[in-house]
Amino acid sequence: MIPPRGSDHAIHSFLPQHARRDFRWPGGRRVAVYVLLHLEHTEIVPPDGAHRDPRFRGAFFTGTPDWHTYSYREYGNRIGAWRILDLLDSLGMPASVAVNLLAAERHPELIAACAARGHEPVVHGISASRMMTSRASEPEERACITAARDGLARLWPGATGWLGQDHGATPHTTRLLAEEGFAFSLDWPNDDEPYLHASGLLALPPPGEWDDVQTLWLRRVPVWRWPDLVRDPLDRLLSEPRGGRVLGIGVHPWMLGAPHRIRYLRECLQDLAAREAVHVSTAGELAQHAREALQPP
Repeated sequence: MIPPRGSDHAIHSFLPQHARRDFRWPGGRRVAVYVLLHLEHTEIVPPDGAHRDPRFRGAFFTGTPDWHTYSYREYGNRIGAWRILDLLDSLGMPASVAVNLLAAERHPELIAACAARGHEPVVHGISASRMMTSRASEPEERACITAARDGLARLWPGATGWLGQDHGATPHTTRLLAEEGFAFSLDWPNDDEPYLHASGLLALPPPGEWDDVQTLWLRRVPVWRWPDLVRDPLDRLLSEPRGGRVLGIGVHPWMLGAPHRIRYLRECLQDLAAREAVHVSTAGELAQHAREALQPP
């Protein structure tokens, strides 16, 4: 059945902003921010039947084996991620880390470094070469979800959230995630505030346009504009009276971890750290607080 207004699906209902609960983050703050670091593995030769996000088959796609894309992404795990971890250390800033299972298996030193620093794991599918689509049956999708969850739990326990690779999903995804014990997902950029899907899974606003690859790589926005791209929406959200607002900052180590770009990430995060009116935390902590705040009185 098609819902009468707002949506053409039954994954969640439509609720206008003025009809929602206006809540505050810890410290009475109205705006919260989380940093989402991506640790991904791109397979040189993906398995038969794997679907890769077509946006990345552009001028730099060189066929199969795709050595060029593999090398670009591998730079992030070899060099860029460590540079970003050092930056986060210098600011005492927590991060949520979206991890492909294959990345976790191939880079145990990175996983250990993230865990030792107290960062939070987020399950991020199997690999960057395997995007979930409706070509998968429901049992196949469930198997992918549980394989990624259980595999990461053995290497870095504690994940309660999910981020689909390239936000790939099916009409069943939110229900399957809830049934498999996930508390939140980062796949729905349709709001400034957290909300609950019909399945009970909490939707925390993902980075969306504040994802470095989305903005700098795919849209070709000049990198020097990055700090303002984060600063401007923060200023706007802080000027509005409503609370419960969330801004995610998506960081890929092969992008903003490069030596000619890291200065712009530093500028962005230094500005963020100086804002006493902003609550900076992990996605999981925000999701837990939001779920409690959204419960009926």
